[in-house]
Amino acid sequence: MLETLSEHACFGGVQGFYRHASATIGLPMKFGVYRPPQAAHGPVPVVFYLAGLTCNEETFAIKAHAQATAARLGLMLVTPDTSPRGTGVAGADAAWDFGDGAGFYLDATQAPWAPHWRMGSYVAQELFAFVPQAFAARADRVGLFGHSMGGHGALTLALKHPGQYASVSAIAPIAAPMHAPWGHKAFSGYLGEDRAAWAAHDATELVKAGAKAPPLLVDQGLADKFLAEQLHPHRFEDACRAAGQPLTLRRHDGYDHGYYFIQTVVADHLEHHAQTLRA
Repeated sequence: MLETLSEHACFGGVQGFYRHASATIGLPMKFGVYRPPQAAHGPVPVVFYLAGLTCNEETFAIKAHAQATAARLGLMLVTPDTSPRGTGVAGADAAWDFGDGAGFYLDATQAPWAPHWRMGSYVAQELFAFVPQAFAARADRVGLFGHSMGGHGALTLALKHPGQYASVSAIAPIAAPMHAPWGHKAFSGYLGEDRAAWAAHDATELVKAGAKAPPLLVDQGLADKFLAEQLHPHRFEDACRAAGQPLTLRRHDGYDHGYYFIQTVVADHLEHHAQTLRA
């Protein structure tokens, strides 16, 4: 059952925020949907956006300034929350980079996280199926992109579900989390110490193992304070080159990790998705 939290007229369409009972998470989950004006006349292509650490279902809708481009291109935008909320798990809100707001788009296997921290299945299975049932979205024209932790999620989910997403991109992704403190913390907490389990959620390692995705667009700011320690796009670039995975990696002088950078490149990303989804 879908609960409407709020809806707002926006560039001829509707920006809405909703809640539903998630069977995968075992708790209510919130998400946002931008319905472009074309959706009033029939199903339209849909692009899922996965947000980064500390963000929620509203962050991209408010900060990215993407609706005008989505309206012009006739793309629906879906923004899930970044983790379950209100779980009652002790310590879930103790750190900004683990627990609440930091689901890392994987299914946890370790206690106490395993029952509810199932964001991989939630995004790629439950919400993927639910959106076309509840909104005028085309189930056969689906794209995926994200930022930072969400860029990691977009790359890994696309590589782990070949053929499901027709178009994929990422902005400043955590591209090799096995080499990043954020990744070490998340993977050890959610998955335990088996590094083979970690590799199944690392985009660089997945490409090395032969996983394939549609041609990828990745943008990275060179003034990003997290670039050297946390993001490692060069490792992903090397892996894609060796494996023959099509990748356009654009580096931008002067841009940091925040939403001003996302605002700068988001239209290019939506154009990238539209080229395939509207073909």
